[in-house]
Formats: sequence, C-alpha cells, structure tokens
Amino acid sequence: METTKKTFRFAMLVLLATFASFIFVSCASTPRTGKGALSLWNDDAPAKKALFSYVSAVTTKNSPDFIPVERRIATFDLDGTLFCETNPTYFDFQLFIHRVLDDPNYTPSQEQRALAEDFRRTGRVPPLGAEYERMLASVYKGFTLKEFDSYVRSFMQSDQPGYKNLKRADAFYKPMVEVVNYLVQNGFTVYVSSGTNRLILRALVCDALGLPPKQVIGSDNVLVAMNQDGKDGLDYTFSKDDDILLGGVNIIKNLQMNKVSTIVKEIGYQPVLAFGNSLTDASMVNYTIHNNEYKSLGFMLCCDDIEREYGNITKADKMRSDCAANGWIPISMKNDWKTIYGIGIEKK
Repeated sequence: METTKKTFRFAMLVLLATFASFIFVSCASTPRTGKGALSLWNDDAPAKKALFSYVSAVTTKNSPDFIPVERRIATFDLDGTLFCETNPTYFDFQLFIHRVLDDPNYTPSQEQRALAEDFRRTGRVPPLGAEYERMLASVYKGFTLKEFDSYVRSFMQSDQPGYKNLKRADAFYKPMVEVVNYLVQNGFTVYVSSGTNRLILRALVCDALGLPPKQVIGSDNVLVAMNQDGKDGLDYTFSKDDDILLGGVNIIKNLQMNKVSTIVKEIGYQPVLAFGNSLTDASMVNYTIHNNEYKSLGFMLCCDDIEREYGNITKADKMRSDCAANGWIPISMKNDWKTIYGIGIEKK
C-alpha cells in the first residue's frame, strides 16, 4: 500500500513538472502584445510598430524567424537611451562634480577642482579620453564596495536638475522602461551596456529595471584588497581580514568598439536587439544588425523634444540622417511618446 502511494506521488510530480514545462515553453513562444504593452507610446509610432512586428515574428514557434529563448539578447545604452542625459550631463560626471565640489569629506586635487569648476561655470563636458577617465576614477579611491554603493544611492535621492518633482533615481524614460519590461515578458534577456562606471551603473539600474548585476556592463576600474598594499594581484592572496576597495585607476571605457568587445566577452552571444542614442553606441548597434544568424534590429533615440525635455534639434536631425544611412530605426522622443518621465514631472 505504501509503495502504491509513493508511486502515485511520483507520477503526480512528473505530471506537474511536465505541465509547468509546457506552460513555460508556450509562454516563451507566444508573443505578448496585449493592450497594456507599450501603453506610453503613441499607437502610430513607427518604432513601436516595428518592435511589435519583430517580437511577434521571433517569438512565434512556427515562424521562420523564431529565435530560441536563450538567444533572445537585447542590449541597451544608459544615458540618453534609458535615462536623462541632457540636463545637465551624464549621471557619472554629475556624481564626480558632487564629489569634488560638494562633498565636505573629500579634498580634491587642484586638477580635479579646476575641471569641476569649469563645468559649473560653462556647462562644458571635457572630451572623452584617458585624462578624463583617470580623474573620474581617482576621486573614489579607497571606498569599499558597500560604501561606494551607499554613496551613489544617496546621490540618487537628490533632485534631478532642470525638473520639478523628479529625483535623480527616477529620471528614467518611462516609455523605454516599458520596452525593457515588454522584452523580458517575451523571453528576452536584457543587458545594459554603458560608458558609466559598472558599480555606479548597478546601483542606478538594477532595482529600477529589475536586472541582476551580471546583466550590467559598464566601464571598469581597478579593485584591490584592503591589505594588498600595492602588491600585484598575482603576488597577493585575499585573506579573511580583507575587504574590496576601489583602486582609483580606470581599466576600460565601455564605449564604441569596447562595447562590442565586452559584449563578446561577457554575454557570449550576438545580441538580436540593440538600443542607443549616439555614435558612441554605433558599434554595438552595427554588431547587432550585421552578419547575424537571427533576425535583428537596431534602434536609436532622437533627442527632439524641447518642450518636455532638454532636446537638441540639430543632434536629433543628425541622428535621423545616421539612422537612414546605417539601417537603424529612429525613435522620436517628441512624436513617439505620450510622456517622458511620467505624470507630475515638469521641466523648469
């Protein structure tokens, strides 16, 4: 009798597991484009139509364009693609300015102060390069990982400049957050690939977008053990009394071809969707749409909204021209979206 009961329970477990597997496969193979999908986008937005059509084609099991779940990889830039970039500038550079000019616990070098004060005076961001990256990394030397995460999160709670009722932590483009959620619901694995420091990026996007740290790719700085005392990593063994510290030295700026390199090394699969907003994302988008065994698309945001956002019409027109020349799909912040930051958020 007991043997019969055990056999019955085992059979039921097998049946339930089979049913759960069937449900998972069915859901992963059936596109979800219900009424709630991309509700913050205008229905006639060409980019919305293109994305709906694409997702339907690649998630329908019997479609010739079907992509298995494990190969549904989507990559997103951060600043200007998912998150406020135009007022006043990139989040990581704003954090640098805060550290140098507003943090009473930090004594900057003359060089750091001169760079920060020049930005406060002129609004001019220095050109990207080794010197720029060296200074951004150096101001956080000695932070533990927990200390730095708390420092970034505290800054995130300050007001976003240029807007009423908006914290820095919430300065995500809500229609683009919808895209992330829509893709996840359709079996895509979403990665954020940005020029922002990876540790800053994790604090900013993991909770906001529901992504694990392993799906966040950013610029990297040296990390060292608390008691390493200048020794090379090959000559030092991490001990029970150690902690991880920021070393204050940059390793790589995750822009342009470097984005392709990090995607190859950290993801291992060629993405099938890519979203960016500038030519520093061009390599990532081109890598996605060319010589891909699967149907693929690349989208670029155009900063053409000067009423609800601090857009730049000249840049937006240039991006549309680049989209036409490169086979990218333009996204108009002005014409495609019903809102940018949500209800109650006003531009000053």
